[in-house]
Amino acid sequence: MAKVLVASKVIIWDECTMAHKRALEALDRTLKDLRNDSRCFGDAMILLSGDFRQTLPVIPKSTVADEINACLKSSNLWRYVKKLQLVTNMRVALVNDTSAEEFSKQLLLIGNGRVAVEESSGLIAFPSNFCNFVSSKDELINEVFPNIIANHKNKKWLSERAILAAKNKDVNDLNFVI
Repeated sequence: MAKVLVASKVIIWDECTMAHKRALEALDRTLKDLRNDSRCFGDAMILLSGDFRQTLPVIPKSTVADEINACLKSSNLWRYVKKLQLVTNMRVALVNDTSAEEFSKQLLLIGNGRVAVEESSGLIAFPSNFCNFVSSKDELINEVFPNIIANHKNKKWLSERAILAAKNKDVNDLNFVI
């Protein structure tokens, strides 16, 4: 592995926003040592990709402050990062799906904090065409996996469906029911 790291011209780190800042700092020290070069990352180019609006490092039993402190932006190396932003959603552009384009725009509005917040609850108000709301787990399962008994062996049908949840316990509970 050391030989690979020494020979590498570019190291690509996808979804870097979930990494603890110490992982990036460890990579910096390792590359400096292996390459015998005191410059940042031993003069290797590191391409970090990810969206800080999505997932920060997960630290069990932590506070928001702990997570922000663990984030890459809190690292002393962050000052050396040149930030570039992608402006074209290639998934939308290649498929030419107008509903996917509208959904993408709505996600960006949410991610950029440009949606209305209900004063009484402090929650954001989703546009009516953003998603389908359900009132129970059973209704959610039936919406996402209609007629699953007839389709459970159809890999293409299954690959087009997913239920996301914040906690593994919730995923396990849903999988058990499904």
